[in-house]
Amino acid sequence: MGGLIANARLANGRLVDLHVGDDGRFSSIDDVDPGRAGESPGGETVGGETVGRSAERVDVGGRLVLPAMAEPHAHVDKALTAEMVPNPTGDLRGAIEAWVAAADAGLFTYDDMVGRVRRALELLLLNGVTAVRSHVNCGKTASTWHLRATQEAAAEFAGAMDVQLVALVHTPLTGPGSDDNRRTLREAVELGVDLVGGAPHLEPDGPAAIEYALGVAADAGIGFDLHVDETLDPHMLTLRDVARTVVDRGFDGIATASHCVSLGMQTPDVQAAVSAEVAEAGVSIVTLPQTNLFLQGRDHPTATPRGLTAIAALREAGALVVAGGDNVQDPFNLVGRSDPLETAALLVMAGHVLPDDAYEMVSNGARRALGLDPVRFEAGAPADVVAIDAPSIRAAIADASADRMVFRGGRLVASTSVTRVVHRPA
Repeated sequence: MGGLIANARLANGRLVDLHVGDDGRFSSIDDVDPGRAGESPGGETVGGETVGRSAERVDVGGRLVLPAMAEPHAHVDKALTAEMVPNPTGDLRGAIEAWVAAADAGLFTYDDMVGRVRRALELLLLNGVTAVRSHVNCGKTASTWHLRATQEAAAEFAGAMDVQLVALVHTPLTGPGSDDNRRTLREAVELGVDLVGGAPHLEPDGPAAIEYALGVAADAGIGFDLHVDETLDPHMLTLRDVARTVVDRGFDGIATASHCVSLGMQTPDVQAAVSAEVAEAGVSIVTLPQTNLFLQGRDHPTATPRGLTAIAALREAGALVVAGGDNVQDPFNLVGRSDPLETAALLVMAGHVLPDDAYEMVSNGARRALGLDPVRFEAGAPADVVAIDAPSIRAAIADASADRMVFRGGRLVASTSVTRVVHRPA
């Protein structure tokens, strides 16, 4: 069913009505008289915090309307466990030990995970995210039940957001001790996982693990998204192996490498050379400032590295670089708001990315990495938008107003209204 998003203010200041066809794409975009801002064309009044409401005609009251955001790298099976699984040391080792101990103790249950994943996805949706890719632990105590619980929760958001799941399989994938992990990966593929995951830089034979992961993905007709070089060690450069394997195999599915921290520790000429190979291979790079700023650099008390990949070199080479939130309020990142605007702000501050580019990296850029069409304000583009109370993209990132209205295919799927009052003394 088509609809109308009325009195929408675009980033260039243009006030428009966004007409949406039955296919959930813009059918036309018409200028309106600025004097009409705030006048309802017959749509419903929206208040409070709501998920899943119908929106045939909705007036956004002159709010800034931007392409909806996407989260290209989440861990929703771990999300919101910071109180349940405390990390006493705050570092990566402490996070791993805390998570393994909790899993071995049977602290996580299927129903608990369904509920937490549901809440994690709700928070993303309320903040303006209509597409999510999440890695889900597979193997060992997680077996495939983490995946099944996540799939159950994700199914509740059909029509409101795209959810892609990555089988994050335990190491090793090759050699001694890999049989159970390989079997789990095959089971995950049979369950309908969207991408093959893993962490080749932690494998005893990284190149062999990359070859195996891409082979499974190719045979299944799905993509891959690997955790790559999540370390400040400049001697570790698995990313180059990923790019070369993609080219050598002629892999033509969705290809993604997340983290790629050690590339940021290379000399400029090495950064440029590897970035060129990444661009040639068509591998999308996901930088993850929140968790990497939290976990990386703890052994460098002087001139502490920021733990980000070589964003500028990759972009200059023509590679697609996007950004995600990674862990949210769990042992691997004790904070986080499930809000890509927080990620964008960190890109500006820690990655020296300009605000417009930072927003692109958490919206249309991230959508492209997920294999989705970008949102353009023109006929035929997907009508996935977020209306936010902000005067500009820069201000939206800076203030991150919670006052937002989220549309998927032109239909209102989430909204939050905020009232702020300063009570001055008489």
